[in-house]
Amino acid sequence: MIRKLLFLFFFFLGISIISIIFLPSLLMSTKVVLFGGKMMGRWTALCLKSFLQTKIIVKGEDNIIRNEKFFIACSHQSMLETFFLQTIFNSAFLKLKKELILIPIFGWYLKKIGSISIKRDRITKDNLSFFDDISKIVNSSNRPLIIFPQATRVLPNERPNFKKGVARIYDQLKIYCQPVAINSGFVWPKHGKKNSNKNITISILKPINPGLTKEIFLNTLEKEIYSE
Repeated sequence: MIRKLLFLFFFFLGISIISIIFLPSLLMSTKVVLFGGKMMGRWTALCLKSFLQTKIIVKGEDNIIRNEKFFIACSHQSMLETFFLQTIFNSAFLKLKKELILIPIFGWYLKKIGSISIKRDRITKDNLSFFDDISKIVNSSNRPLIIFPQATRVLPNERPNFKKGVARIYDQLKIYCQPVAINSGFVWPKHGKKNSNKNITISILKPINPGLTKEIFLNTLEKEIYSE
């Protein structure tokens, strides 16, 4: 119990300190902010290893798409994904819920790196232009977009249907999709106690080529991630 409390204390303390140290970077190049984001990812891994004896195993790095535009569709079970994926996929930006952008300081960083927010389950002016905004950012950048097709953190054994928005993004962008499966919920679930002495596996799966119908793409993505 003490180890788990220490994990949370030092995790949030470290993230806060890094955020404060990198405040001047908000007036600098985006590359400086992205470096701070990678530090947060490495700090997260260090806290997991030090206090929960958790090792992060990354499988399938050979499947990472090179020299092509792509977006990442990742299962979502804990806060780990938000931070640690930045250390695997260079300079990625996030599609996330609006509430995160509104967090003081942390939300400023998310805006600086070009993260795209949306109000879930609401029809707003911003939401209506959401897919156009994604297209503009992806087409004008070599950085990949990270999306969580389950839309929220789920337990490892839950199997909710993926949101149709991911299929619309795939259809509109017409680029490769990099599926990523993760089992971080066994260690760091959204609710309930943290678990120690378990490995977290991040599986980078084979890319899905552009050109499929939205229905076939969505079924393929869901099957690949849940099978892994």
